Amino acid sequence: MCASYGLDPRFTDAELLAAADDAVLEGLRVWAEENAGETLRPTGKNLRNLNPIIVQPETAPTLEPAWWGYLVNGEPARFPSINTRSERLQDRPGSAKSRAIVPATSWFEMQKPSRQWHEFLVDDGALFGMAAVTQRGRTADVAWFTCYSIVMRPAPEHLAGVHDRMPVLVPASFAGEWLTADTGREVVDEALLAAADLDDRVQVKPRNDDKRAERLF
Repeated sequence: MCASYGLDPRFTDAELLAAADDAVLEGLRVWAEENAGETLRPTGKNLRNLNPIIVQPETAPTLEPAWWGYLVNGEPARFPSINTRSERLQDRPGSAKSRAIVPATSWFEMQKPSRQWHEFLVDDGALFGMAAVTQRGRTADVAWFTCYSIVMRPAPEHLAGVHDRMPVLVPASFAGEWLTADTGREVVDEALLAAADLDDRVQVKPRNDDKRAERLF
């Protein structure tokens, strides 16, 4: 389960989109700098931290602040909703009707039973995108948000010893299709094939915790 990730404003390689949009990248840097390198976590009922995602409602990708996890009947979902299994989307592709890309420079997992934290990176901290599915949700005070859930798949062999699942990473060459393709199992299957191309570039490092402060400036 991915329950925390990082977005370091010092990213250099922009691999979110085949034709990286300057406004999107600048918006990510500004957001990351304003949030002082804080680890990105699921949105809480009281602390409404909104995280940046990339969507494409019309002709061009755009940044949108979003609620990590689903809202159901005005409350955070009582079922696990911050992650969605890729196998579930393959069986029920209608759940992937609305999709997004979650920008990150790392994600964190705790290895069990040792309870050792690990940080996962592409190369040595390159910017990358994680596949997500989205839906609209409202809070009890009738504030509406785009809610997102990160898509998870089985981890490849060299990572499975630390954690058996990992986010579905979206190569820049597949980003446009993930955001705009018609709903169906085909786009999920293709996303999994595209993600495998990045497997060899994923590195993992032990950490004391999942906080980002020690990496900044």
